[in-house]
Amino acid sequence: MLGDRSWDEWIAQYSLSHRNGINRACHTLGIPMIAVSIPLFVAAIFVTGLWKPALALFVIGWALQFVGHIFEGKPPEFFSDWRFLFVGLRWWFAKIRGKA
Repeated sequence: MLGDRSWDEWIAQYSLSHRNGINRACHTLGIPMIAVSIPLFVAAIFVTGLWKPALALFVIGWALQFVGHIFEGKPPEFFSDWRFLFVGLRWWFAKIRGKA
């Protein structure tokens, strides 16, 4: 799936498109919101009404991503390569650890 690049190379390229402070802040909030929404959607199969907070987290998380890219002045990386959809969460963990 990653082709000829390592995770570190994917994250480094992702970081190049996320240099603006507002964009980084939007992604720092939005990425975990999207990540949390996914298991909540699965849990909503069994828990009545859980789809509403899951949907809210998902929509707000994605809105933050796109707002951030307005400030960055660049389109999201996944517009050019869909595999970047799987890099964002890894970038977030690297950023939290001070490595991105």
